[in-house]
Amino acid sequence: EKASVEALVDQEMKRLIPFIPQGHIYGYGNEQLEILLGKLLKEKSASLALAESCTGGAIAQLITSVPGSSAYFKGSVVAYSNEIKQEILGVDPDNIEKHGAVSREVVEQMAEGARKRFGADYSIATSGIAGPDGGSKEKPVGCTWIAVSSAVSTVSERYLLGDHRGRNITKASLTGLNMLRKLVINTK
Repeated sequence: EKASVEALVDQEMKRLIPFIPQGHIYGYGNEQLEILLGKLLKEKSASLALAESCTGGAIAQLITSVPGSSAYFKGSVVAYSNEIKQEILGVDPDNIEKHGAVSREVVEQMAEGARKRFGADYSIATSGIAGPDGGSKEKPVGCTWIAVSSAVSTVSERYLLGDHRGRNITKASLTGLNMLRKLVINTK
């Protein structure tokens, strides 16, 4: 019976795939995003650095849970305070003052700062309001900016992830990994 159910699921997946936008499927079955990203980085002989605020090291934990990740992972900064964002990652204090720590400007500077500071080919940065408190009308709980960076480009996106702290950290971590996966695939 299990085999027939699995065959039915596979058959339905094949019917759905043409309707799912390209880049939204990264694997099947038990494939994990952090393992797939590691394979991509190894294939390109590329390295990764992280600058995490709202995820608090959760992305680094996912990356380092993969055996052999030392071949591509350079390191991480958990930049929870604005001082660390400025002093270690080179974020312009005027951007924090003008736009706030949870902003496109700051998260992009975090990503670029981590990539340059660690001498990495790619980076991921997160800054957000994980919750359950700390939100505002303009930046509610769950508001998260994620940026990925390479020597060629830096891409960022704003997400509204919800009001549950644990889920926000998980969603932001996986979203950051997937954003980087897309950037790596599209980098020549």
